[in-house]
This record gives sequence, structure tokens and C-alpha cells, in this order.
Amino acid sequence: MMSTSFTLTSAEFSEGSHLDAAYQADRDNQSPALQWQGAPAETRSFAIAMHDPDAPTGGAGWWHWLAFNIPADTQALPRNAGAAGGDNMPAGTRQMRNDGGNLGYMGCYPPEGDPAHRYIFTVYALNTDKLDIAADATTSLAGFMVNAHTVAKASLTAYYARPAAAAESV
Repeated sequence: MMSTSFTLTSAEFSEGSHLDAAYQADRDNQSPALQWQGAPAETRSFAIAMHDPDAPTGGAGWWHWLAFNIPADTQALPRNAGAAGGDNMPAGTRQMRNDGGNLGYMGCYPPEGDPAHRYIFTVYALNTDKLDIAADATTSLAGFMVNAHTVAKASLTAYYARPAAAAESV
């Protein structure tokens, strides 16, 4: 049963807002601070993800971040928690490779001139203490495992677009 009181927020942006260029992959490339509350009593761990369903991938979208085995007593992640080394995540947390091929968070990077893409941050309350997922598993397989153990989830959507590059003068 999905909880209606489980919520995800950020002090850095609100639902439906546009993200600042600092979140771009070739800029600061830091995951935003996120907070959640209202997880069901049966929650034993959390997972967090950022997905761009508007990426031109033929329908799969782009996985920018997936972390799991976040302890059940965690209710927030600080800015840059998704750094590649995992040092800013709670002990025991694992991060998968993003669709860019790197461990940890990958910032926004839609094609120049595309309409604003949706960046959906989702926190999943899981009914297991630990997911045993192979280090070389795909993000899609890890997402399947996360969803198989989800008792509640909460999402926060923001938008980002990169303007078209200015044409060079001849």
C-alpha cells in the first residue's frame, strides 16, 4: 500500500521549479539536499533515484542517480551526497553506475535547445534492510529490485533546459 503522507522536499528547489545551471553535469555536478518524512512503519531502508524521462534514448530515459541500502533512520541527504566516492552518504549505502557510466550522481545535461526536461527525484521506502545487487548490475536491474521491495515512494520533479548554442559568425 502506498502512503499518501510520505513526502520528499528540498530546500534548494520546489515541485515544478526550474533548476539552476549549477546542477548541470559540467558545472558543480552536485546532488541537491533532499529531505523526506512520513515513511511507513514497516520501512527498513531507503533508496533514492534521479531520472530524466525526457532524454532522447528511445523511451528509456536517463538514470542520473540510484543509491540504495540507505539506513531506515535517515531522513535527509545533504548537498553533494551523491559524490562518486560515496563518502557523503550514510554508512552502508551503495550507489549504482548512472547512465553516463560513472558511480554516483550525474547532473542535468539535456541536449542544447531541447525543451526543458523533467528531473524526477524519488525516495523509495523499502521493506528490506539490504538489497544484494551485483556491482556490475545495470541500473535497470537495480531499479527492478528497488521496486520489488517498495512499500511507499515520494517524488519531487524539477525542470532544466540548456539554451541552444549561439551560431558562430563567419
